[in-house]
Amino acid sequence: MLMKATNITWHNQHINKKERQLLHGHKSAILWFTGLSASGKSTLCVEIEKRLYALGMSTYVLDGDNIRHGLNKNLGFSPEDRSENIRRIGEVSKLFVDAGIITLTAFISPYRRDRDIVRELVDRHEFIEVYVKCSVEECERRDPKGLYKKARIGEIKDFTGINAPYEEPIDPEIIIDSEMHTVEESVNHVIKYLKDHHYIELR
Repeated sequence: MLMKATNITWHNQHINKKERQLLHGHKSAILWFTGLSASGKSTLCVEIEKRLYALGMSTYVLDGDNIRHGLNKNLGFSPEDRSENIRRIGEVSKLFVDAGIITLTAFISPYRRDRDIVRELVDRHEFIEVYVKCSVEECERRDPKGLYKKARIGEIKDFTGINAPYEEPIDPEIIIDSEMHTVEESVNHVIKYLKDHHYIELR
């Protein structure tokens, strides 16, 4: 994206990311949950954060709907706005990683290119793509917000999975099949990944 601001200088800080990670007692990373609406992304983020918090980890959840109430309230759901939505969240997530915090994000983020751009913002292994896999049929059956119903009757345009595309991850670090596994099983799977790959250390 073209930078419009001029006469600006990057200021280095005296405390670096590794020092902040040492203070927190664990590595920082982005857990990027992607999947259709109603696939279970937000539910998983909340439950995983609760588990990490109980283990003494420093965390924060960035949820798609919550972000659109503030930072991204001027964006709609056109392809261009969706990409800008993810770009901004990627930059915010990068700041959280620099602060030494495990950041969980729950965004449909339907386009692979946008997710790949976020991956490139941080160091290798600091972006963990979590594909919450769920069929359109099951998501539509759940439909807790009634969005699929509105999309079917034309009240919502450009709705992912109905009249807008979703590009599945090709090689995500984690796949959660929310039709096959319970929330608890899914949480355990993610926590195990973080332990096995030495992101978190039990205190």
